[in-house]
Amino acid sequence: MATLPVIDLAEFTDQNQRKNLLEASCYWGCFRVINHGIPGALQSQMKAAFRALFDLPDDVKRRNIDVIHGSGYMGFTPKNPLYEAFGLYDASSLTDVDAFCSLLDAPSHDRETIKTYAKKSHEVIVQIATKLAESMGLNDQNFGAWQCQFRINKYNFTQDSVGSSGVQIHTDSGFLTLLLEDDCVGGLEILDPGSGSYVEVDPLPGSLLVNLGDVAKVWSNGLLHNVKHRVQCKAAIPRFSIAFFLLAPKDDKVEAPAALVDSDHPRMYKTFFYNDYRKLSADLQSRAGEALSQLLM
Repeated sequence: MATLPVIDLAEFTDQNQRKNLLEASCYWGCFRVINHGIPGALQSQMKAAFRALFDLPDDVKRRNIDVIHGSGYMGFTPKNPLYEAFGLYDASSLTDVDAFCSLLDAPSHDRETIKTYAKKSHEVIVQIATKLAESMGLNDQNFGAWQCQFRINKYNFTQDSVGSSGVQIHTDSGFLTLLLEDDCVGGLEILDPGSGSYVEVDPLPGSLLVNLGDVAKVWSNGLLHNVKHRVQCKAAIPRFSIAFFLLAPKDDKVEAPAALVDSDHPRMYKTFFYNDYRKLSADLQSRAGEALSQLLM
């Protein structure tokens, strides 16, 4: 089991916290945050609100259509027969969050919960991205204007699926993922870069898990690590999680800032547009990492 670094967002003026954040992002591509400002009661309300969505009739679920590629409802597929999910783009816009709730006929109390959680998640993920950039010496990044998405996941685990994969090995396509995990059912595993083996992520009640994705790898000119991960079925119990993604700049253009490129550190990846990459990544998802390798200079 992997004991991941824990970053205390309330103590980030401490130089050790900055050092730990950068080290965790470069090695694991994954860490936990505490004192993040999202109350436990709101987390519980959010989980209850989204569990109710999965009980909706199929025709209502499918109102949640794509805005960008892969941003809407995902039903069961041959590749992921146990997995379904809702998506919300752009999760940084309360207007879009409200529209999502209207499409799915969310009751008023659930609507307010979802809107409040989206607002707080956006604040937290922008704070983390800003602190990460500052730890790299970049103090002029405006992550508040980047595209964002919710992904609300359900793994329909049964006795027959114990020991199998709930979702295939992949890296996230965006910059950062803020994950609210299931309190009752584990199964998330990450690739340990040192051993080359998948290790289960250790639980830490009250914390949020942060993953770095492909955009982070490109944006940092190869410094940050995009973590490969998967979900394994550990018990015959449905598993839920809520992911908030910081995807890419609003203009969709992804490239390393000039400050991270010089004669000793030449540009590693071609400039690309995120939505095009998202489509390519989805097409090649069964071969995690291949999409990014196509962008090498």
